[in-house]
Amino acid sequence: MNGLPILSIVLALIAAFLFACASVAQQSAAAAVPEGQSLITTLLRSPRWWAGLCGDVGGYGFQVAALWAGSVLIVQPLIVSMLLFALPLSAKFAGYRMTRSSWVWAVALAIALIVFIVVGDPTEGNSDAPFSEWMIPLAIASGLVLAATLAGLLSTNPGWRALLLGAAGGLLFGMAVALTKYVTDLLGTDLAKAVTAWQTYALVGCGILGFYLQQRAFQSGPLSASLPAITIGEPFGAAFLGITVLDERIRDDAFSLVVIAVCVTVMVVATVALSRAQAKVTGHPVAQ
Repeated sequence: MNGLPILSIVLALIAAFLFACASVAQQSAAAAVPEGQSLITTLLRSPRWWAGLCGDVGGYGFQVAALWAGSVLIVQPLIVSMLLFALPLSAKFAGYRMTRSSWVWAVALAIALIVFIVVGDPTEGNSDAPFSEWMIPLAIASGLVLAATLAGLLSTNPGWRALLLGAAGGLLFGMAVALTKYVTDLLGTDLAKAVTAWQTYALVGCGILGFYLQQRAFQSGPLSASLPAITIGEPFGAAFLGITVLDERIRDDAFSLVVIAVCVTVMVVATVALSRAQAKVTGHPVAQ
């Protein structure tokens, strides 16, 4: 840490709030697009969606500033607090109340994510792994994304569809994170190699497809179903490739492994519970 922890905390919380507002605006815009109508084309004509995109850009800017002022282990857990901003904001603007159980599960999910990030604390690995080491892990991760996407598209339940498509999008964002280190290193040293590296195109492909599935998840169901799934999918995808390909290592003492296992369980259960809890109240709008 560079001596500016308070500034880092404030900047990270502002970033989290902007990310939350961006998610609410984008989900609101996407939910207004009827199934069967071109999603992306319609969103590109939506001022609300563009406002959400600006919120994402602003949030990223504050996140970068927060990382300049403080450590990753301060900033990244605080970014997770966007869930606690986004879900009540979404409920407010959609005309629903957050139930007590929804609040409990949202807080449990945020705490589990924070503990997972802090306790896991992976060491930096080798970003220059050969393609042969990427093949099987990438195939497994891609298979999970495909399975979640197909299950989401075939589901007739809006909550489950949003959850599954959100999870698929989050996993793709996590895969992009695992590819980012190598690409950014190349951009700083060998631009020509960066342009021709397969990792660059895989990174772009994961980012574009992940973004599309995120918007489909926003279109399909409530933010309480899609956003938690996206939020936990990203660290899961990044951690899987980081450990299997990049030789990153998490804390592996018995206590840490138990804590990580409990956190993963809580995250999965809370994500599903949030989707189901919100589904019970979507038919009872709050009087405006």
